[in-house]
Amino acid sequence: MTDPATEAKGRRGLAHFAAAFGYSMAGFRHALRHEASVRQELAVCLVLVPVAAVLPVAAIERLVLVCSMGLVLVVELLNSALEAAVDRISLERHELAGRAKDLGSAAVFTAIGLSSLCWVVIAGPVLWRVLSGTPAP
Repeated sequence: MTDPATEAKGRRGLAHFAAAFGYSMAGFRHALRHEASVRQELAVCLVLVPVAAVLPVAAIERLVLVCSMGLVLVVELLNSALEAAVDRISLERHELAGRAKDLGSAAVFTAIGLSSLCWVVIAGPVLWRVLSGTPAP
């Protein structure tokens, strides 16, 4: 297998874009195949994106709901990359390796918390009205 950095050298324009796109798709395939957390978060997205699409909220609020879930996926992909790099260096237990993995996990936790907050603040009142049968203001 050739080194992607060496392979991409000298490429410009569409060739560079095509190579970068290929590397991104390989990353997505790897994440789907090997990262259970990515699959779980995508499953949540498959449920909540359609919910966001039909909620009677402003377009900017809909965008916040969807982008907050996208943020969770971005942070999870970065965390998975960090874990892979740490494991590549050594599989033995080391304080700094553990710290790096814990910090990546904390970043994912924070992103999930932020996304949850967006959903509670934006979608919560709308869903409460619908489920309780209260008329819209």
